Amino acid sequence: MHKGKSGKEAIAGKPQVRIGKYGVTDGLVEEVSKRLKKDKTVKVKVLKSLLADEIKVEDIASKLAERTSSKIIDVRGHTFILAKYSRSKKNR
Repeated sequence: MHKGKSGKEAIAGKPQVRIGKYGVTDGLVEEVSKRLKKDKTVKVKVLKSLLADEIKVEDIASKLAERTSSKIIDVRGHTFILAKYSRSKKNR
């Protein structure tokens, strides 16, 4: 059985990925995708260096969720949580 982080553990834990002044890059998308595949949830923190350009955390979360085919679970301050759940094979 795979032991990924649950949504509650992701909310309580420290951010696993940080987004800096370069924003949502291809490398960042790859890293988040890997973590989503492994843990099903990922906590992301947007650093102030990116927010200095009046970019909103919600916009960054939406862009990253779209590029990783995941859903936004929560946005609080400069931090957000993405989740990706696979469909069960039992329901076929």
